[in-house]
Amino acid sequence: MKKEIHIFFTALMFYTRIPCPKNIDHDPDYLNKASRYFPLIGWIVGGVCFGMYYLASFVFSVEIALIFSIIAGILTTGAFHEDGFADVCDGFGGGWTKEKILLIMKDSAIGAYGTVGLVLLFLLKFEVVISLVSKSEIVNLQSAVCNLLLFVSAHSVSRLAAVSIVFTHQYSREDASSKSKPIAQNFTRKEVIGALFFGLLPLVILSFFQWQLLLALVPVFLARFFLVRYFEKWIDGYTGDCLGATQQVCEVVFYLSIIGIWKFI
Repeated sequence: MKKEIHIFFTALMFYTRIPCPKNIDHDPDYLNKASRYFPLIGWIVGGVCFGMYYLASFVFSVEIALIFSIIAGILTTGAFHEDGFADVCDGFGGGWTKEKILLIMKDSAIGAYGTVGLVLLFLLKFEVVISLVSKSEIVNLQSAVCNLLLFVSAHSVSRLAAVSIVFTHQYSREDASSKSKPIAQNFTRKEVIGALFFGLLPLVILSFFQWQLLLALVPVFLARFFLVRYFEKWIDGYTGDCLGATQQVCEVVFYLSIIGIWKFI
């Protein structure tokens, strides 16, 4: 149990800005095992985002409350995944060879493609969550518990989609220059089972209210499939930035899927 707590705190330290005990470090072995808790981190980030939205909505409009929610999520993770998304936009937008794409993604500066990508990402995320909140009234999912589960499910499922790439594909870089290299070296059955359990549990619980919501997994993993094909085509695998971009895209796809399910089913 003590070891598992250490592994969890390693994941918490690596994927968020939440303070952790001083004895937690970036030990490669624990980082490998921490991938099992990546979707669980989504519970925390999703909970923080919903909590900020819920509290702010008592004082401000829904739009302002959602902006505060997005800010809270970014502050919690340190824009970890948004940074990866921006780097992927810059790398694949400005590079035409594997070497050039990897070199651009390694650069800490953000370019035009990354800037435009982030602006469009935040606009889309804002609009889909606004639509999700309004449509929740139509399907009678107004309770705080159901809305909390929607936020948490979006973050846990999208992180499951991202970390599953580690289990099925090869890391692209041949050196240790990427921040995700330690978690990409190896994994065991425990990492796969843990990621699946924590990634799917919130959505499974939510499906007790409306079972059709499980169908949201289909477009999310279709998006994951096409993203991986794209990464494989250009850089023969994935990098940490690719995982961050996958998480962000799949989170938005999840929200869009829920809206589509409520509209057509």
